Amino acid sequence: MSGNTDDGQSYSTDAESLTHVDDSGDAQMVDVGNKADVERQATAEGTIILRPATVEAICDDGIEKGDVLATARIGAIQAVKHTWETIPMCHQIPITNVETAFEVNQSAITMEVTVGTVGKTGCEMEALEGVTTGLNVIWDMVKATEKDDDGQYPVARLEDVRVTDKQKG
Repeated sequence: MSGNTDDGQSYSTDAESLTHVDDSGDAQMVDVGNKADVERQATAEGTIILRPATVEAICDDGIEKGDVLATARIGAIQAVKHTWETIPMCHQIPITNVETAFEVNQSAITMEVTVGTVGKTGCEMEALEGVTTGLNVIWDMVKATEKDDDGQYPVARLEDVRVTDKQKG
């Protein structure tokens, strides 16, 4: 299979280059046993769009469920540590550090999660899992203020979740 990414870069994949399938095409975990332990770091970020009144309530500690950003930080860290339990082919890796940061704007909160490890495989999935869980925690804590009269969420949404940096060595 070949094609182009959204940013115009080309890619090509054939069945022999796939790392998560065996010779018969069955899913498998990649064997990293022969790889050397290396210091690794990955950063991911994503944004939750909210009503301006909701963001203001978060900043004013006016959400009934408690401190939204502190709870999102804890949720992100927990998610990082348990990524291997929710992503089927993900290795359990030793987490050496998790850093979280928030950028709060009038109608959005961007969360950044940086994960460190020393091991045989990267920690991008852990960073992504931290961001998505952290943003979902925010949504959970503010959903009462985000619902419209029909119980729907016309404004709230997650956007632009991605790995922004990966380092090895």
